[in-house]
Amino acid sequence: MKKTLILLLITFIVLSIIAITFISNQSINKIEVKKINKEYETYLNKQILGLDVTSVINKAIDSNTKNEIQKDDKGFFIENNTNSIKVEVIIYNEEIPKTYKMETIEKAGMNGFIDNFNLIDFTCSKIEYHEKTKKVKKIIFEQVNK
Repeated sequence: MKKTLILLLITFIVLSIIAITFISNQSINKIEVKKINKEYETYLNKQILGLDVTSVINKAIDSNTKNEIQKDDKGFFIENNTNSIKVEVIIYNEEIPKTYKMETIEKAGMNGFIDNFNLIDFTCSKIEYHEKTKKVKKIIFEQVNK
């Protein structure tokens, strides 16, 4: 009888520790997701300069690199449904919009983008999220001064 009681007590303690650890990890993960998302959500529907857009692009590229996001044969990051981030910039040329991916801007040279667009206003028109993790998946900036 005592052995059974002790075994049940040990089982209860082990299960309690596992449950507490699981709940704690979920809370920490939610806090981390909110913190990461907030870094990008601060730009939503706000006007910023092209210089700030390059900062967001650099941050996204750095994040993808740290998270070891794979690239396709053209050098574009491949979405992984968990923690990849894409940035697209819509630039108007004679009222005609053209969308540039962050990798295209990086390959052409961030300094060239800064030289040409550092004082141009952009607005973050859209943010998309990964369904699975709720982390930011895609950010779209659109040129304001057409």
